[in-house]
Amino acid sequence: MAAGVNPLRLSFLDIGDAIRMRRMVLAAFVLATPLLPAGARADGNSTTTPTASPAPGQPAQQTVVTATRVATPEDDIPAGVTVITRATIEARGYQTLTDALAAVPGLRVAQSGGPGGNASVFVRGTNSDQVLVLRDGMPLNDASDSSGAFNFGIDTLADVERIEVIRGPMAALYGSGAIGGVINLISRRGHEAGLHVTGELAGGYPKQIEGNINASGVENNLDYSATFEGHSSQGFDTTPRRESIYTATRQGYRDNVGTLNLGYTIVPGTRVSVLLRARQAVFGYNALGNPTFDDANSTGRDAQLLGRGGIQSKMFDGQFETGLFIGRLQDDRQYTELLNPLDPNQASGDSRYHGYRTDVQWNNTVHLDRMIGSTILSGTDLTFGYEYTEDTVKVRVDSASFGFPYNSSAAAHMEANAGYAGLQTTLFNRLTLTGQIRQDAVLGDTPRTWRLGAVYDLLPGTKLKAAYGTAFRAPSLFDRYGVDSYGYVGNPALKPETAQGWEAGFVQTLALGGQPEGLRFSATYFNEQVQQLIVTEFTPVYTAVNIGSAHIQGVETALTLRPADWISVDLTYTFTQAQNADSGSALLRRPQNTASLDATITPIPRLRIVPELLFTGAFQDYLVDDGGNATSNIGTSGAGLIANLTVTYALMPQASLFITGRNLTNSQFEPVNGYATPGTSMLAGVRFKL
Repeated sequence: MAAGVNPLRLSFLDIGDAIRMRRMVLAAFVLATPLLPAGARADGNSTTTPTASPAPGQPAQQTVVTATRVATPEDDIPAGVTVITRATIEARGYQTLTDALAAVPGLRVAQSGGPGGNASVFVRGTNSDQVLVLRDGMPLNDASDSSGAFNFGIDTLADVERIEVIRGPMAALYGSGAIGGVINLISRRGHEAGLHVTGELAGGYPKQIEGNINASGVENNLDYSATFEGHSSQGFDTTPRRESIYTATRQGYRDNVGTLNLGYTIVPGTRVSVLLRARQAVFGYNALGNPTFDDANSTGRDAQLLGRGGIQSKMFDGQFETGLFIGRLQDDRQYTELLNPLDPNQASGDSRYHGYRTDVQWNNTVHLDRMIGSTILSGTDLTFGYEYTEDTVKVRVDSASFGFPYNSSAAAHMEANAGYAGLQTTLFNRLTLTGQIRQDAVLGDTPRTWRLGAVYDLLPGTKLKAAYGTAFRAPSLFDRYGVDSYGYVGNPALKPETAQGWEAGFVQTLALGGQPEGLRFSATYFNEQVQQLIVTEFTPVYTAVNIGSAHIQGVETALTLRPADWISVDLTYTFTQAQNADSGSALLRRPQNTASLDATITPIPRLRIVPELLFTGAFQDYLVDDGGNATSNIGTSGAGLIANLTVTYALMPQASLFITGRNLTNSQFEPVNGYATPGTSMLAGVRFKL
């Protein structure tokens, strides 16, 4: 459980730890747990870094929409940017969203268990609820979660075309929650004429099978993409082997996902679109208790429905683009723990979370070059728009241990309105300037956020970058209106968390081994202050309050080497210093040092070898002792190194064999203290296209 999280407030982001901790509710140390502000919710469309190992022959630089709302080459974006393409997902054998994000510089993935297990992502040292997750530009963070965060541990990737990760304060573009950054999952759609079918089928150890199929294409005015995928895995017992309670009790996972993305071009330049997505996942999780007891009687169920329709049009010979979108998101989650007569805790539970979101967006871009007619300015684009969001939650938590019941509930509604505007231009073909401003209105609060950035083309292959921005996170509905049976009462007077941050850096590209961009190096210094953090206070009233602040700074570096057509190597290193600004203590689960190495080696034309190393340095966390007992002690959790490998062999242009091994050294690294990395797994199969 993250620092400052109230152990009595269950959420899917801290479900395993919360169940473990809830059985200690009578112990005095629970009430004495220190509140570390910047960890309060931790679990719970700059220098640009290279893309995440594009497939051989793919250009290193990508065009990105999320960072400015205008299609922009990533080298001209004043923010930390990583693009994970479909080719990268397949080349590296990524199956889950956490797999794909683990090597991104500036991101730290902390998962309690395997797929389905609570997973938090800390962007540049900010809290996990301070990163905003989008699907094609629509916000996905779960309003029914106690902190309004997104659980990264559920989603798989077969229906994802690309992932755009933007680091730094982005609330001026996307509103609440974008303090650390934005992660945009962009859905697959049809681009090429005719029917195109791709898919894969694989199985492996430990008792896992997965398959997916995608049919896409363009027929006359209709473009379409339909994806179905399924996964089933026996999983591992993620209780560390060092703990005496280890019993090899596995936490399995299975899911089914179906996605339909349709577009119809009414007239040239005008397209009507519909996206439908359904996901259902069932998984086991650890509910160890105190005294510890490890069995397989805890099950989570997660169902999500997403529907979004819209119309986009280009008018006045393409000078004006406008789009209107209406989306509806429904999240339904249930966590059950059956009573086991052998359990000394006599624990049981049935907790349900229902969240409903309606999102309306009107987005516009005016291309001003023709209107201005200047030789000084180029690439001048004005963006503006409006967004309306409505959230409704119904939460009911029922559990018991030691004969004592615990209940928590929230039934609340919230509406938010926002208007935004932005401008991007290039002066003398050397200096690219961007600026955005946004005014939000939510439950009586009217936060205004803004961002300015610049990219200067100093020399051929050398660019300097800098940006400054503000951001906020609105209180969750549970923060404002939740109640529980231990006396917690929500605080309707809460104010949003606020932040200000800046970054500066450079990117250098050089020729190497006959390759024009064979070497690429980037470095970024970032510095962010977060105030009015929302934490739980026990006296004089047991409620949530705005108190404390955090100071986060660090350096992101990335090196890409492509000395020949048959080899490329990507290296990243991030140093992060995340502190409670009042006490100077380190924030939990934010290691100072993280690094990754990814290579793509093609020794012969049909064979591709992709090794991956992920290093996470030591970090501060609540410690679980070797007896499996959660303690009130905060200490150092050890560093870890994870080795993965994917090998692909093309039998023919239409079919390839692949094998992926994850955690090949069977590392016992604990990304969250008390939860070990899942053991060595192997997945082998065939990938085809027709």
